[in-house]
Amino acid sequence: MVVPFAFCMAALWEGRLDAAWTRWSRPWALAAWGFLTIGIALGSWWAYYELGWGGWWFWDPVENASFMPWLVGLALLHSLAVTEKRGVFKAWTIMLAIFAFALSLLGTFLVRSGVLTSVHSFAADPTRGLVILAILGIIIGSGLLMFAVRGWRLTVESQYQLISRESFLVINNAIILIATLVVLLGTLYPIIADAFSLGQVSVGPPYFNALFVPLTWLLLIAMGMGSNIRWKQDKRPLLGVGIAIAASSIVLAAIIAYFTSPSAMFNIGVTLAVSFWVLLWMIVDFRDKTKNAPNFFKGLRQLRLSYWGQQTAHIGVLVAVIGIAFTSSLSIERDVAMGIGDTVNVQGYDFEVTEFFEIKGSNFDATQAQVVVSKDGREVAKLTPEKRTYIISTMPTTEAAIDPSLMRDVYVALGEPIADGSNQWALRIYVKPLIRWIWLGAIIMALGGLISMLDKRYRIKKIKAPLLVTGSLATYGVNEVAIEQAISVSTMSTLKEK
Repeated sequence: MVVPFAFCMAALWEGRLDAAWTRWSRPWALAAWGFLTIGIALGSWWAYYELGWGGWWFWDPVENASFMPWLVGLALLHSLAVTEKRGVFKAWTIMLAIFAFALSLLGTFLVRSGVLTSVHSFAADPTRGLVILAILGIIIGSGLLMFAVRGWRLTVESQYQLISRESFLVINNAIILIATLVVLLGTLYPIIADAFSLGQVSVGPPYFNALFVPLTWLLLIAMGMGSNIRWKQDKRPLLGVGIAIAASSIVLAAIIAYFTSPSAMFNIGVTLAVSFWVLLWMIVDFRDKTKNAPNFFKGLRQLRLSYWGQQTAHIGVLVAVIGIAFTSSLSIERDVAMGIGDTVNVQGYDFEVTEFFEIKGSNFDATQAQVVVSKDGREVAKLTPEKRTYIISTMPTTEAAIDPSLMRDVYVALGEPIADGSNQWALRIYVKPLIRWIWLGAIIMALGGLISMLDKRYRIKKIKAPLLVTGSLATYGVNEVAIEQAISVSTMSTLKEK
């Protein structure tokens, strides 16, 4: 997020907050947001595979430290789109660029200073933390000071109606920032409570889930209709279309949720309903944009890459949200004590321990179990979870064994031996539906950002343009916007001379 921040500071200093500034900033914001998406997904993947408890997200302070700039970066991308297209929300866009970079530095401080503990934490160094905090104060303080001094120039008379894309993007930004504040408060409250001697406080998943999940549903509702609304004012009769889409979404979601799991019908049903709502609005939008084309394939070719990137990223959001809903609501967990020859049934799968092995690695000793997984009498997988003790650290670690598929994961982790002389070990068994959709959705979102970056508006082109700078013609390999501005300036200079 440092490049969009630098661009916004340069634009404030020069007083040139025009379309060129947003076109320069947006590809960098897309790149930063895309890489951050992949980074968060990789951290989740690592926790799932390496920690041995089957979790992929725990609202850990370090997870939150990376998630907050991701959220504000998401708001920044949408705000840049409005500023580029309509020339409004300039001050708001500048503030989002400042806060996105500020939260990135705050995350670095939280991870490196040791003020919060986490399984993701790096080596803590309080001295380094103070340096990062000083950098945070100087850079962000300078940015806010410059905004306070020069921000009055950004006042633009905004002319748009309630039913317009601008209004829905304002709603989008408001929901995202409320969600960011929820995460920020939950992350920093333990530090604040400790600083004011209010005792040791822990803020866990119940707080975050209770507030964040409804906000996600609201965001999807706004996202679905907002991407189909026209700029400035939309006078089309959309009420009937909206009612039809809402009714179809609710019916489809209720049917799927009922036959999937009546016990978790509410969470899955609402998530599927808002997901279908978004998907059906996307289909309507695609139809509207291609209806005047001579044929279907020419209609596809006339759509910009920025449109394809937007739709791809939105599909990624839906895939991830559906995966989260199914995994959170329908995952099965069983803790069992098993010896050789023992069998247990979990969610229709039979787990049989056939052997325990002692393994000596290059730098660790391990006990490995062999677990045969079968369903309806047919072997599905042969899993080998391990309990390792590394020679240097002497701390036991769990190496889970996973049978992956797109529709579900079967996950087995080996615990400790049962101390009753029965030659049994504790095993933790999970069946997690659609968990791969979470990471697949993140990949699709990042791909959407990449596609948007390739739009021709953000490319550097070699264009022969007559620039009346030294009285001769020159050829410059610069951005089209810069050429247009240079031509305009040189033309005005020539007119003044005449």
